[in-house]
Amino acid sequence: MEYVIGVDFGGGSSKATLLSGEGKVIAKSKSEYKTIYGDGGKVEQDPNDWVYTSCKNIKNLIQGINKEDIKCICFDAATHTAVLMDENFNTVRNSVYWTDTRSIEQVKRLKRDFSDDIFKKFKHTVDTIWTLPELLWIKENEPDIWARVKKITFAKDFVRHSFSDDFVTDKIEAEGSMFFPFDEYKWEKRYLDILGINEDCLPKIVSPLTIVGNVKKEIADKLGLSYNTKVICGSTDTAMEVFAAGAIEKGQTTIKLATAGRICVVDDKTVADKHIINYSHLIDGLFYPGTATKACASSLHWFRDTFGGNYSEFDELVRKVPIGCDGLIYHPYLNGELTPYGNPKLRGSFVGISGTCTKGHFARAIMEGVAMSLIDCKKHLIKNGVKMQTAFAIGGGSTSKEWRQIVSDALNIKLVTTENNDSSFGSAMCAGIASGIFKDYSDAIKTCSEIVSETTPNCENTEKYEKIFERYKKIQKALEEIYNA
Repeated sequence: MEYVIGVDFGGGSSKATLLSGEGKVIAKSKSEYKTIYGDGGKVEQDPNDWVYTSCKNIKNLIQGINKEDIKCICFDAATHTAVLMDENFNTVRNSVYWTDTRSIEQVKRLKRDFSDDIFKKFKHTVDTIWTLPELLWIKENEPDIWARVKKITFAKDFVRHSFSDDFVTDKIEAEGSMFFPFDEYKWEKRYLDILGINEDCLPKIVSPLTIVGNVKKEIADKLGLSYNTKVICGSTDTAMEVFAAGAIEKGQTTIKLATAGRICVVDDKTVADKHIINYSHLIDGLFYPGTATKACASSLHWFRDTFGGNYSEFDELVRKVPIGCDGLIYHPYLNGELTPYGNPKLRGSFVGISGTCTKGHFARAIMEGVAMSLIDCKKHLIKNGVKMQTAFAIGGGSTSKEWRQIVSDALNIKLVTTENNDSSFGSAMCAGIASGIFKDYSDAIKTCSEIVSETTPNCENTEKYEKIFERYKKIQKALEEIYNA
């Protein structure tokens, strides 16, 4: 039997999947790591935690497996997250995570001086989520640390370097930096000059399926892997999720309930709008333009860590609370918001708290609040001529039957769920393609993917959510002035 491994790094944990050549998931492993929050919108992670958890997960996966049967490994991670290193590829500081909002002033200046050029070249408007303003903030606020930076790479590429000593990244990852133009396939000197760096600091661009080397001896001996196991470049978590769900043709849609919430529609072109995020698909010639809400499952994660409980408990509590949570409304703007506001100053809120509110009311309000934000996202796509009918539900939040029904009702859209659809599963399939186990993307989906449920919207509930959404928007508008001040 032949096997491949996919490893993902999300907002708070690393997940890994062991996939057989027959398309069956043999084992999964998950390990959490810390996200460091601080004043001014600080959100950081230690890149070495990613390496540690990836090793832990892989070691868990391969127990009892002949190491020579493990053919290939692929990594993926959230994009925008740069890793700053010295000349020996050692980190010089924690990585600024993409939800960090400290670069508001840098964003203002970039918009003032380069807004039109940036939008034309990178298909995005300037925001704190992109690597360019994040790095500019470090350069201006931590000059001593910046002076030590000799190499810059990205989250999944840093972990992969520890396995194979390569120094590459893929096009989709590079598109999240805001110094890699969509149409030119090279790092943009004008914006590298702003940072005071050159191309030698940055990784070479290759295809996501490119074999970059074998697992090096040090790691192979530590984890029990073979020296013959190949390592491929990999790509971003959303690119892998879109693929994992089965969205490989124009018009197919994914609704993601993960750290962030996203609606992505596969197309053969990008969408020119400043509140729509454009990325290339794994398949050449396709893209997955989409809208995004920043704090989706991370809202529930924050609630769990702050007030206690677990996700299965939340589902039980949510079932006991009526639609609309007896007037309690949540806005998921823990670190600002993307579509359709593009405003890093927005903050989360619970409005309408009464003495009868229970823990279940707050848990359901979070799920409904994210659904309201996704309505904002859907309406903005429709406004730009993007159509959708049925969608694949992906991300950790989609495992909640209650949350899927809330989102289906609120968006008035049928949600299809496959047995496996997380990023690590997509990465494992990519490893299978690169190693010749699967012929191509279509063959991998045909062999590995299986639909396990469909969630159909309830028309009566949809009407109720339309009224709730009206209140949601009025509260957002009222509070935005306060947050901006």
